[in-house]
Amino acid sequence: MMMIKERELIVKYGRKMLTSSLTTGSGGNISIYNREQGLIAISPSGLDYFETKIEDVLIIDIEGNVVEGYLKPSSETSMHLLFYKNREDANAIVHTHSKYATAVACMGWDLEPVHYLIGLAGRSIKCAKYATYGTPELAKNALYAIGTNNAALLQNHGLIALSSRLEEAFSIAEHLEFVSEIYCITKSIGEPNILTKDQMDEVMKKFNTYNYK
Repeated sequence: MMMIKERELIVKYGRKMLTSSLTTGSGGNISIYNREQGLIAISPSGLDYFETKIEDVLIIDIEGNVVEGYLKPSSETSMHLLFYKNREDANAIVHTHSKYATAVACMGWDLEPVHYLIGLAGRSIKCAKYATYGTPELAKNALYAIGTNNAALLQNHGLIALSSRLEEAFSIAEHLEFVSEIYCITKSIGEPNILTKDQMDEVMKKFNTYNYK
């Protein structure tokens, strides 16, 4: 069996997405890119994460061809592939349907720096223009929205986060769900205090000096 470690991580973090309330059932998807091998491990389509076994995880190449596995790869495979082709710093992607990040995305809002933890992914998180799930159009919209950040909202859909390691991509998704919750709460009260560019510059500088998880 190929890429056993990567498959194990996808099973582990798929279940963690459920227990952390970042998705429900089989919603969302996870992948890991081994650039040395030119192969990607990706979660299967339509299979509950608690039922997913390591042999259910697909191995595909960078063009989306199935190299090993018997199930259908994630419906968002084209988005994962486009990100890996255009972001050399990305080796792992987590796509979630978490409540508050999705609520912000359903408003068509960018996520503003209402809390400094947004700096783990960028100074603000852009919302990609809506397109039907699983389409090349959605993949292109998401890539445009993410820019040089490590996350983007997907309008009326969810959130996507990337990093060099799966653990970090998952952590970004978790922290952005927290920031999204704070944003929704403060928006329901009034207009939140948004951190300034200078304040976020200082946050980003501090994040670069130590490994915040």
